[in-house]
Order: sequence, then C-alpha cells, then structure tokens
Amino acid sequence: MSCTQHGTAPGTAPPAEQVDVPVAAGWAVPLRWDGRADSLPSGYTDALVRAVEGHEQGVRPDTLVICGALVTPSLKGRGLAGRMLTALRDAGQQAGLLRVIAPVRPTAKARYPLAPIESYLRWRRTDGTSLDPWIRTHERLGAQILAAAPESQTMTGTVAEWEGWTGLALPESGDYVIPDGLSVLRVDRDADHGLYREPNVWMRHR
Repeated sequence: MSCTQHGTAPGTAPPAEQVDVPVAAGWAVPLRWDGRADSLPSGYTDALVRAVEGHEQGVRPDTLVICGALVTPSLKGRGLAGRMLTALRDAGQQAGLLRVIAPVRPTAKARYPLAPIESYLRWRRTDGTSLDPWIRTHERLGAQILAAAPESQTMTGTVAEWEGWTGLALPESGDYVIPDGLSVLRVDRDADHGLYREPNVWMRHR
C-alpha cells in the first residue's frame, strides 16, 4: 500500500519538483493470534514466518501485523507516517480482521544501544508521552504497548561483511556499537562471524 503526491494539501507549500512521486509506503501481513501477549510472535521475522505458514496450512487469519511504514525523507514532518499507519489499520478492519498489532522499531533506541529494550520501552518524557518518536506516533493513534521483542530480527554475516556494512574496523572479538544499531553487534573473529539482534516493541492498535 502506498500514497502518491498529487498536488498539495490546503495551507501547505508544494515540495520543489515533486509531482506524482510516492510519498509513503507501508506493508502488513495477516496471521492468526489469540490476543494474548505471551503468544505473540517473537518479532518481525517470526510474524512473517507465521503468516506464510498459516497461509500454506489454510489457517484463517484474524490479526493484521503492520510490518513497516516509510515516508519519503523530504516529506517527513507532515503527518504522513500516521496517515500510512491509519490506512493499514483501516485495511485490516475492512478485511474483517479482529486485531491490528505491530512490531515497532523504536528509532531513537539507536542513541541508547546498551539499554535493554524492556527498560527503554518504559522511558517517558515529562509530558508523559514515550521518549521514542516512533512509539509516540503509534500511541497518538491509540496503540498500546504489549511487550518487548528483544530478538525481533537477527542478522548475521562474516567479519568482512560487517566491516563493509558498518564502515567500522572490527579488529577483535567482542561487542561493538554500530551506526544506527538498536543493540550491539557481537563479533567472533575466530569463527569469522558477526551477530546482530535487533529489538522491537510489540504494540496493539485494536
């Protein structure tokens, strides 16, 4: 599902040289879930696996999992991310799915890669809203935090691959803070292996 720029909303200036270009995109998958926090998928990857396996086995889904929503960088700050989430949520309702959940990637967690996700998801600003802007966006739409997903996605590669991906030298085994990483990269030089487990936060929209 995506949105396309066709002119501008009232009271806003048109972005320079941006006509008929995608402004936002989102994707989601349906699966069956009983509504209990302790039976949630372990994260993003597990949700995709459950959705595919459920489809292959003929299991009737009852829950939509919002997997992502992106906005063209030059158009951020216009509320398009919230509109994309709303469109995905509405699509789930129109499809007759009872629940809408999301393994939310907390974008500001990259500033605190050493903090456990279980602690981070509880951090609040003085006004009571989440410290994390992406969690905050979901909460403004009525979503509530369900649980942490400490290993939502797992990424592996050789030491050389990780050096190329991160732009860092990884001279010895150990844990490394990497650019935009929500947690640390664990490097084993002897095994020529790097392991990164990215945490997310499960949130429920309805």
